[in-house]
Amino acid sequence: MWFLLVLLVIILIIATLSIKIVKQSEVYIIERLGKFYKVADAGLTIIIPFFDRIRSVVSLKQQTMDVPPQGVITKDNVTITIDTVVFYQITDPAKAVYEIQSLKKGIEYLAITTIRDIIGKMDLDETFSSRDGINDRLRIVLDEATDRWGCKIDRVEIKDITPPADIRDAMEKEMNAERNKRAMILESEAQRQSAITIAEGKKQAAILEAEADRESKIRRATGEAQAIKQVAEAKAKEIEMVYEAMKKADPNDKLVQLKSLEALEEVAKGEANKVFIPFEATNALSSLGALKEVVTDNKKDSKKDIKE
Repeated sequence: MWFLLVLLVIILIIATLSIKIVKQSEVYIIERLGKFYKVADAGLTIIIPFFDRIRSVVSLKQQTMDVPPQGVITKDNVTITIDTVVFYQITDPAKAVYEIQSLKKGIEYLAITTIRDIIGKMDLDETFSSRDGINDRLRIVLDEATDRWGCKIDRVEIKDITPPADIRDAMEKEMNAERNKRAMILESEAQRQSAITIAEGKKQAAILEAEADRESKIRRATGEAQAIKQVAEAKAKEIEMVYEAMKKADPNDKLVQLKSLEALEEVAKGEANKVFIPFEATNALSSLGALKEVVTDNKKDSKKDIKE
């Protein structure tokens, strides 16, 4: 009875040591008699007790490693502190276990030396403006170096770059000066734009006013021309009517000459300084002068007869 009980306990112990359940996203590195035997994937795995042993449990998930902040000297001899994080994933568990003593330590030291090499070739200002470039170069170098360790570097990110306190103060002053300078430039640009806009508005107003004045003068001149034309047409019609009436009345030469004199009188009332008298009108004037003398002489004779 006791023998069966002991045998059952031994069987349970052997079964417990032999049956292993591997979790998802993990693998077991199994050694047999001290030598690499196999990589056990997720699921049920049976090993031989006392012959096989689990060397290591390796996670296949993407892992992160925070590299301790490092003091790095730039090309222009400024010491800055850089804090970096590395994202990596094991692709070959056997290499990750057997090719290096500590994979995390290897990645950390490699990242530190690479950062110092890259930053040592750059100026301080360039380190702040080239974070993406630094990240890419770090990732490429680390990925090539860790490939033989069965590891793939997915990303490298610089979390923080901290310059010395005096450099920070100088940078803040420079930033404030640059900010004030940009503000002054923007203000002057706004004033210039405002002045240009006002000048353009005045220019457009002057142009519109000139165009309106020109249009008004053109319309006024057109109206005056139309009025003169209408008056001239009316005068022409009037003259034509008088001419037709005179033509129908069959006037003699004396009447024509008299009408000419009346017309000359109307012309003389104008603003012209000179009046040109036609040759025919001079004959009429001479006749009128002779007629005046005859009338004057008759009046004198009449006065003498009365006195006598």
